[in-house]
Amino acid sequence: MHRQPAQALLIDLDGVLRRWDPAVPAAVEQKYGLEPGALLATAMNWELLRPAVAGEITDAEWMWLVASRLPLEEDVAKAAVAEWQQYRGEVDPEVLAFVREVRAAGRPVGLATNATELLRGDLDLLSLADEFDTIVSSWELKIHKPAPEFFERACAALGVEAPWVLFVDDDDRAVRGARAMKMPALRWSGAQDLPYLRKALDISA
Repeated sequence: MHRQPAQALLIDLDGVLRRWDPAVPAAVEQKYGLEPGALLATAMNWELLRPAVAGEITDAEWMWLVASRLPLEEDVAKAAVAEWQQYRGEVDPEVLAFVREVRAAGRPVGLATNATELLRGDLDLLSLADEFDTIVSSWELKIHKPAPEFFERACAALGVEAPWVLFVDDDDRAVRGARAMKMPALRWSGAQDLPYLRKALDISA
């Protein structure tokens, strides 16, 4: 990390600011006789996920592909996926409070996420739409993390050069991609990281 504090924050959504209760897919899997973890494992298969976050297919098309891979009759598989997808996650209140602290300290905050076209609606649903200075969506850019251009566009949207933008993500590939662009980056492991991030941004709790 620089001796000088970072001037902006770029933060991931899923796994950092938005968390997912594993009990939700587990209940759907049990109801439909699926193996534990089958829904998430299928959806996160990069062959299916990549075109969804690269803006090549819609969220509905992605979920259709997920359903088609499940060992269920077509209608049953679609019903299972639809029931699972009704749940849109929850905001981590500690992380949201941190985002607000950073902005209150005069440092811009950008949301940087691999997402589908449902992102804006989800942000509205979770009351997050107005919590950032900029929103960088892979689906809208047609470029996903960890591509260098994704980070270039994100830093440009913040108006801060890459070496002064602190990036936080729970995915190792994304963190490595940011570091390759000379951005200070932290792999998120939980709220225990917040004191370090406050120090890196030179803000106090």
